Amino acid sequence: MIVTITVNPAIDKSTSFQKLIPEKKMRCSEMTIEAGGGGINVSKVLKELAGESIAVFPSGGANGKLLEQTLSNSNIPFKAIPIENETRENFTATELLTNAQYRFVMPGASLNIQELNKCFNVIKDIHPNPHFIVFSGSLAPGMADSIVAQFAVMAKELNAKFIVDTSGEPLKNAVREGVFLVKPNLSELCSLVGKEFLELSEVDNAAKSIIEKGHTEVIVVSMGPSGALLVTKDLCKRVPAPIVKKQSTVGAGDSMVAGISFMLMQNKPLIEAVQFGVACGTAAIMNKGTQLCRKEDVGKLFDWIRTNSSN
Repeated sequence: MIVTITVNPAIDKSTSFQKLIPEKKMRCSEMTIEAGGGGINVSKVLKELAGESIAVFPSGGANGKLLEQTLSNSNIPFKAIPIENETRENFTATELLTNAQYRFVMPGASLNIQELNKCFNVIKDIHPNPHFIVFSGSLAPGMADSIVAQFAVMAKELNAKFIVDTSGEPLKNAVREGVFLVKPNLSELCSLVGKEFLELSEVDNAAKSIIEKGHTEVIVVSMGPSGALLVTKDLCKRVPAPIVKKQSTVGAGDSMVAGISFMLMQNKPLIEAVQFGVACGTAAIMNKGTQLCRKEDVGKLFDWIRTNSSN
């Protein structure tokens, strides 16, 4: 069983228009509404891949009810924790003339101590205990930077492997606490090792330095069009990414995490899991707006990656 955690969920709305012109009315396409937020996106992709998960998230106000209804309509299992504040909504608009994408991300609702404790208790009450707990996404303003690390402690208590995809101080604190797998991008990796910039030739050693401190077992560095780098105590392996036409980058990282989790749940080798994760992330880029990856695209891309990866 995989449990996903989203402490700052959202209703994701997306549309498109022909050309961005200041102070003019821009006629848009029909609005698409999706349940969003890092962990929720992971659960959505796992559903697409025929995997199983339970999405855990706080939910408040009309947007929270819409979020829950959207997931129910998609038959995605979830446990929503009622909160006082309104769940946020995000907005993505694509200019068709240039294919430029404009993403408006709202700050979200903070949680009080009681609401946060309910999140922990809901996960502890899931039986049987999850094999993997995935924390993905940002924190809302006012949330303590230690929250992700607290979830890492809970995962250890449940004997579950903790996978983290976040940024900034919350990521640093989680890594200090100790986790199974982290998926930083290049900027986040720089932050973890205290550097402003890393040459591509330095990425391997930077990731290795974190592993050697014993803070995490696996690091998967997401490098966009360049694919990903898998680093463990005994392994350093680059995974290429196919070149595809970019429609949207929304949820690409979450799709990658979902693909990795999906394969690990099946006891597949780490390298195969990361290859599949890159396939999922790349497949998400091929879809417009807030849509995520499609299973048929993932299969084709996974075949390409396995064929073009060095032994």
